[in-house]
Amino acid sequence: MIGRLKGLLVEKQPPEILLEVSGVGYEVQMPMTCFYELPQTGNEATIYTHFVVREDAQLLFGFNHKTERALFRELIKANGVGPKLALAILSGMSAEQFVHCVNQGDASTLVKIPGVGKKTAERLVLEMKDKLKNFGHDLLTPFSDSAVLAPQEDPTVANTPEDDALAALLALGYKPAQAQKALKAVSKPGMDTEGLIKEALRSMM
Repeated sequence: MIGRLKGLLVEKQPPEILLEVSGVGYEVQMPMTCFYELPQTGNEATIYTHFVVREDAQLLFGFNHKTERALFRELIKANGVGPKLALAILSGMSAEQFVHCVNQGDASTLVKIPGVGKKTAERLVLEMKDKLKNFGHDLLTPFSDSAVLAPQEDPTVANTPEDDALAALLALGYKPAQAQKALKAVSKPGMDTEGLIKEALRSMM
């Protein structure tokens, strides 16, 4: 089991990063709420990881804090929730916000996340309420309105921030029309990829 990685942040293509550790590049998928806290490429980063082995793939998921990883692990234990849906949930809201929804029985907010239907949302609230009762007090949450976003600084990338933001939203499970509409509504001159994703996700919640 790969539990933690510390190395050079080589690439950032949300929701995936490439982290070089002792000459080996690890592709790691991260919730956007964790992605926002990453340093710029070329800097060192430390992330906590969860390793998923499937018949057709081996996947690494990364988090800034152990509590976020613990919540991810609880989510994928829930009936009908796999790693991709868990990633979408923790991209659409912070770990603290998810815990609050569960504690308040707020299934209506969870339904706004792609892939979470009414039955899944209600089941999550019921299944996870007891499991999350110890998550509330010491939870570390990187996502906040005052978070400083690191710009995408690689000049060799031809895609525009809008293109990259759209690709990220599609990877998280949003439908093309929904993602394009959200990006169009929040896009302003000079916004970087992470800023666009953050505002688009917020507008859909």
